[in-house]
Amino acid sequence: MTENLTLWKQVEKTDPAHTKPITGKAYKGNSPKPHYIVLKATEAFGPCGIGWGFEIVEEKLLDGALLAPGFYERIHMARVRVWYEWNGKRGTVEHVGQTVFSGRRRDGTPFTDEDAPKKSVTDGLIKALSMIGFAGDIFLGRYDDSKYVNDLKREIADEQDNGSQGKPSIAKTVAAIKEEFTKAKTVDGLKAAYKANQASLDVMAEAQIDEVRTAYTERLHELREAA
Repeated sequence: MTENLTLWKQVEKTDPAHTKPITGKAYKGNSPKPHYIVLKATEAFGPCGIGWGFEIVEEKLLDGALLAPGFYERIHMARVRVWYEWNGKRGTVEHVGQTVFSGRRRDGTPFTDEDAPKKSVTDGLIKALSMIGFAGDIFLGRYDDSKYVNDLKREIADEQDNGSQGKPSIAKTVAAIKEEFTKAKTVDGLKAAYKANQASLDVMAEAQIDEVRTAYTERLHELREAA
């Protein structure tokens, strides 16, 4: 591995727990969850706005397919520039994100997606970060190989079980949070415990978040019944 690939190799692996299937497209596959990539960028460079960040260089609406006389599908386009600090140097990379802003649904009814600008910016951001290696395994097609994905799951599970850099594993963190819920004596105390652990929940997989939320809901029900 040359030094040119050091950053790429550091950030290319994508936790399968933080991916989602591509929907609404003519092709199939997986895409990384955007906030997971934001987390990975923060891990690599530092807090957003200090070690890395992005700006919207350009936004505009484009005409798409002609759906009816005088009625075109409208596409929102955003060009996003990402900057980052790496080994004492500043790098920049740009990419484009696009989202259907207005058009017709399959049943023929017209629609406008008010979140289209946000989606386009997010799309452009993830694509720009992919140019320096983030989610490189997905964009290189490795996720099409089930063996690769299964091996990656086992690798990440082993890291979580053993802990990372002296930190407790995710499983132990979940258990500790559930224990806090059990010890809560009031509804307000339970809510405070949940809020105090929000940062930990933000980096968990969906299954682990569901486990914590279920424990929270059960304890909330118990406290309300006892009141």
